[in-house]
Amino acid sequence: MHRVYPFTAIVGQERMKRSLILNAIDPQIGGVLIRGERGTAKSTTARGLAALLPEIEVVEGCRFGCDPNQPAFLCTECQERLQREGRLPVTRRRIRFVDLPVSATEDRVVGTLDIEQAIKKGERHFEPGVLAAANRGMLYVDEINLLDDHVVDLLLDSAAMGVNVVEREGISFQHPARFILVGTMNPEEGDLRPQLLDRFAHAVDIEGIPDARARVEIVRRRLAFDQDPEGFYEQWREEEEKLSREIEQARARLPLVHYSDRDLYLIAHVTASFDVDGHRADIVILKTALANAAFEGRLEISERDIMIGAELALPHRMKRQPFEEGVLSPRQLKEKLEQARARADQEFGQEEADADQGGDPNQVKKKGMSR
Repeated sequence: MHRVYPFTAIVGQERMKRSLILNAIDPQIGGVLIRGERGTAKSTTARGLAALLPEIEVVEGCRFGCDPNQPAFLCTECQERLQREGRLPVTRRRIRFVDLPVSATEDRVVGTLDIEQAIKKGERHFEPGVLAAANRGMLYVDEINLLDDHVVDLLLDSAAMGVNVVEREGISFQHPARFILVGTMNPEEGDLRPQLLDRFAHAVDIEGIPDARARVEIVRRRLAFDQDPEGFYEQWREEEEKLSREIEQARARLPLVHYSDRDLYLIAHVTASFDVDGHRADIVILKTALANAAFEGRLEISERDIMIGAELALPHRMKRQPFEEGVLSPRQLKEKLEQARARADQEFGQEEADADQGGDPNQVKKKGMSR
């Protein structure tokens, strides 16, 4: 078995690792864009995470890995099969890691319908593309800033909608396309258009680690892995299995995590204070906070969860002047959160007091978003 470098053996880059873990817990967060110079473990980290993700149940024989427990999201073939046979056989497999080449065309991404077969024989024949292979897995796009903008649009649309629909000459085919989207790029080679940048839920900027001790440890671990991948993995097996269990448990816990109106107010105040356009950032911060609470074993989100969500969702959405870096300092964020807390205490203090005295708790506390 080919071994990839263990995720838990990667030194530093904690924000990148946390973003990937949270997207693995809730793929509906919307993916992560990792920006950094060459040699900063961007692709190594993404591959390492995919290798430790838990197994999933799929419809046996389905080319798209449909979830048998989600009949509303079945592909066209599974829907017809369910109507014909009355049930769908189930099997289990590992979550897939799909690599999209920079040269990918639209047909390669979305798949193709054979119009000739349809006209001559009246048969619908669909050739799956990258989105089909990536369904319920991880789709990795290296150098995404060099990919054709139209193809990037297709990826982001599918990630947001969770479905891929292909239509040709009045013939259509659809299949689920729910995946963890991970894009990486080197800013020195050009940036993404602002419209595309905003569509990524998280953006993480990373650079080489300056600390000499940490750099020595990176070299030691990499050499040990290259010399004996299996032996190196055995050294990290316990940590890998532990993190894999934590992600699986967090996925199960996620629908149970709660948030309050006060939490929503804190998020809204923070995004508004940074003059962020639209409401996508608010939604991303909330989803991220819910996933982080689930990962840390809690059933209610905290200000720390909101802080983590803001650190991942805001830097690439902040307005800045030309040539100005979009940097969000922890001090800035802490100040905005403190201001939001003071206003929230005034706004919701009385409501929470009423709830504590026997009022309707649903006026203040609401269950985590439906999935």
